[in-house]
Amino acid sequence: MSDQVLDLLKSEISAEEYKKFISSLRFDEKNSTSDNIVFLAPNKLLVKWIQTKYADKIAHIYESRTGLKPSVNIRHHSFTGNVKNSAQKTTSNTGKSTSTILNSSYTFENFVVGTSNQLAFGAAQSTAMNPGQQYNPLFIYGGSGLGKTHLIQAIGNYAINQGASVIYTTSEQFLNDFLYNLRNHTMERFRQKYRQCDFLLIDDIQFLSKKEQTQEEFFHTFNELHRLHKQIVLTSDKPPKKIAGFEERLTTRFEWGLMADVQPPGLETKISIIRKKCELDNIYLDDDVINYIAAHMEDNIREIESAIIYLNAHANLLSKKITIDFAMEVMKDMIKERAVNITLDDIIKVIARELNIKPSDIKSKKRAQPIVEARRIGIYLAKTLTPENKMKDLAEFFGLKDHTAVSHAMRKINELLQNDENFQVKVEELKSKITSSKAAKGESV
Repeated sequence: MSDQVLDLLKSEISAEEYKKFISSLRFDEKNSTSDNIVFLAPNKLLVKWIQTKYADKIAHIYESRTGLKPSVNIRHHSFTGNVKNSAQKTTSNTGKSTSTILNSSYTFENFVVGTSNQLAFGAAQSTAMNPGQQYNPLFIYGGSGLGKTHLIQAIGNYAINQGASVIYTTSEQFLNDFLYNLRNHTMERFRQKYRQCDFLLIDDIQFLSKKEQTQEEFFHTFNELHRLHKQIVLTSDKPPKKIAGFEERLTTRFEWGLMADVQPPGLETKISIIRKKCELDNIYLDDDVINYIAAHMEDNIREIESAIIYLNAHANLLSKKITIDFAMEVMKDMIKERAVNITLDDIIKVIARELNIKPSDIKSKKRAQPIVEARRIGIYLAKTLTPENKMKDLAEFFGLKDHTAVSHAMRKINELLQNDENFQVKVEELKSKITSSKAAKGESV
């Protein structure tokens, strides 16, 4: 089956991609199970790239062929000697065993904390150190690719190191496990697995929406674990009350503990994430490249990390140094300058939201430094992104006396752009957010 799946993948990607990244994969039969398929890659760079870029495609092909959608794990192995069983069962130093799959790189030490995620991070750490007490359940929610999976698995990794028994699963795997045991009349085995752990961690709980029979079973599992003061951690893309298709009694229980949201990272956090990723993977990027990625990639951390891996893979395969020109060329399909119907109101709306300033203040005569800076950025981006607007149009829109005031603002902003690298990155990120928000609404020309 594994060879057939890779052959089917070959038809979905380019021949060059298959040759560079997939052809070297080997199926690890010994460590694979019906719900966890393991492939081996010859170096760590390929492991990270294939896991990020192709694991979901492989899982989808398995599902289309078998009806079951397993986890797909890519691991490093040099293909010499026997393959070691490294993940299915871990025995802690207390003798407890845990049957789960966790990414060992997802730790609290490797998580970059910023204002957008500090509440969720602090709650996750506290939960790992004091399970079943203050925050039970811990419900972490936020958009895709912002770090929820990292935090929930960091809890699991910490707990295992402390000798606790941990079950980590996605809601989809939980559902498949439930249906399998239901069909095979082995529900007692299912209950024993999920109700006798110290930590139950379920990622993307929203996918149990409208699955009434599975929700019924999870309701009783939740109650039993909570009664025994065992720790429950759930993640979702929305807070409990906004998830449609859940019974009220479950939604209420999700709110018993603490709900912590993860917001999109700010520019400084994105830069820190890129630096941390480079440090962990021994990748060198100079400040120009780091700033370029931070300013032009959107807020999905998973996509940012994928872009770094992709960039480094190309540099290694082509024996090239990663310069800013090389990065711009390699990433041009990821970072597209979008031709969009941008209005002056669009520009003000994004700047106001990102800089936490009222749109009316930006267009006012107020002289507070943050407002003046926001107004100058608005004028600069308006001149850059809406060339059809003449100087007198911009003066009228921003409430300025005449076109000479616009020229003065442009001179000031250009001085800052030339002399302040951090300011330059901030402006580039705002420009990217403006074009991205319009393109996301399908308003590209």
